[in-house]
Amino acid sequence: MDIIQLYQDFSIPYYTEGKNVADGWVNVQCPHCDDRSNHLGFNPESNSFVCWRCGKHKTTETIAAILNVSWKESKRIQEQYGGYTITNAAPKVEIHKRGFKYPSDTHELLPHHKMYLENRDYDPEQLERDWGLFSTGPMSVLDQINYSRRIIIPIEWDKRVVTFQGRDVTGKNPIKYKACPKPRELIEHQTILGGKQEHWGETGIIVEGFFDVFRLGFSSCCCFGIEYTPAQVRLIAKTFKRVAIAFDYEIQAQRKARKLKEQLGIYYRKKSDVFIVEGIQDDPGKMKQSEADYLVKQILK
Repeated sequence: MDIIQLYQDFSIPYYTEGKNVADGWVNVQCPHCDDRSNHLGFNPESNSFVCWRCGKHKTTETIAAILNVSWKESKRIQEQYGGYTITNAAPKVEIHKRGFKYPSDTHELLPHHKMYLENRDYDPEQLERDWGLFSTGPMSVLDQINYSRRIIIPIEWDKRVVTFQGRDVTGKNPIKYKACPKPRELIEHQTILGGKQEHWGETGIIVEGFFDVFRLGFSSCCCFGIEYTPAQVRLIAKTFKRVAIAFDYEIQAQRKARKLKEQLGIYYRKKSDVFIVEGIQDDPGKMKQSEADYLVKQILK
């Protein structure tokens, strides 16, 4: 259960270090006794509560007491924040009513799309080979949604294409990225990570979007933006023994990076196993390739 996100969403003061807090636990004031400090600890490994003053407590009853809600509502909230275990099995394939498909009017990368990539210092041919990128023309539509003049990025999970993203290349569309319509996704993209699973190692480099992955390479993966989900947090924790967070340098992105580090911290015994990458001055996708390659080597060594 993503207890930190739950506490944050319900404005419950919590502690991950300091007095009365064991390493890896998340503590609050205990509602079961006359606790005036933060003796009630939540252990993410066992998904259980223990008060250092009055002992063990059942999860559903404790959540209900902390939030002042009914037992039924407590159970619903637990499910919303990850259920009863901290692990997250590989997302299940769900065939939706309409079935997965790409937009109409698709082509190999067209000259304008290649120029867009070259202007961002990417090699279009290499991205076509490595990632299966293709483009849409001016009449591209899917389910009455306009996907015109975009680079389409197929998104794989367990060696199967399950959804896609489309990146505008005109610079005129206010919506830079458009995902596959949710009823057509075989797996909702915000429950998985974007990248090459078969190349991931013990250290995961977590970035915002696919163009950051293209720059940093196969050791990295993306959350499809800074608005990651609890499912993605759990998946990161399950997949990697060590996590490097490489979000953009701008203020909001760094704020989200710090929050992600905090949320992941409850799953790792050593605080050093989750860290924010220093030295990125703007956007990982805008780095020179030589600089990106060096950065990745430093992270993985």
